[in-house]
Amino acid sequence: MDLVTIASALVPTALLIGFGALLRRQGGFGEPFWVGVEGLTYNFLLPALFIVTLARADFGSVQVGTMALVLAATTLVGATVTTLLRRVATDDGPAFTSVFQGAIRFNNYVGLVIASTLFGQQGVALAAFANAVMVPIVNVLSTFVLARHGHAEIRGVGVLKAIATNPLVVSCLIGLGLNLLRAPTAPVLGAALPAAVLGIAAATLSILGQAALPIGLLCVGSGLRRPEGGAQARPIAVSTLLRLAVMPATAIALTHLFGLRGDAAVVALVFLSLPTASSAYVLARRLGGDAPLMASITAVQTGLALASVPAWMLLGQAFG
Repeated sequence: MDLVTIASALVPTALLIGFGALLRRQGGFGEPFWVGVEGLTYNFLLPALFIVTLARADFGSVQVGTMALVLAATTLVGATVTTLLRRVATDDGPAFTSVFQGAIRFNNYVGLVIASTLFGQQGVALAAFANAVMVPIVNVLSTFVLARHGHAEIRGVGVLKAIATNPLVVSCLIGLGLNLLRAPTAPVLGAALPAAVLGIAAATLSILGQAALPIGLLCVGSGLRRPEGGAQARPIAVSTLLRLAVMPATAIALTHLFGLRGDAAVVALVFLSLPTASSAYVLARRLGGDAPLMASITAVQTGLALASVPAWMLLGQAFG
């Protein structure tokens, strides 16, 4: 993999994000429009992509267990280090929730586009699997941190409900479940539902899923906000250092430690070096975090990731 290949994956991604930012500022589309599109993408389009891709994926030749171990372990290391550095980042509880989300969450849309550009359908399947492993972990951790340090009063059942009803968590579980049950249950499913009905359902979800990536990237661009500076500088710096430096460095170390190789290793490194998710702003706003700080962290990381992601990919290849 050379710099040209990496650029072919990143440049179109950056252009779509930039186009989304331009549409937000000069396209005549107001806040209600973007809120609606973001909700459509997060709740329906991306889950449709996850279900279909995971259900159809062939992981027989992939080190699935090792990949899951690297993804989960790196995320947990990042969460632990972030917690230990809480007082370094900020003394404010809601602000810390944004630092935490900025450090461990990842931009699904950017990762999927990069993986699909590099490896085609196999890349999409690996990216979907990465989401299946990481989405539940980061959502559980983020929800608990927001429940403890955010403004909103969310406890006990409320925390569990927020996790259990997350559309990305649910869709990943459905997709993996269908994949695991596909072969042994094919005759049963075929008897219960005509093949044509199953085919139509799969085709419909596929069409919905195809819309997730371009629309998702436009939403990423529309959600970027200019950093305010001042009191935000230290939390932004700590969160960005953790997300764009500590996490990918840990990923490379654990990839070698556990012996992960090939396309799976590349996709794992991509997802662990991505900027934080634009959906983190939505979660911060809903569960009492510092939403303005979260928006600033997202903007800074997205801009810097255009240089840091290819650098880590080349470094990972050099040590591969």
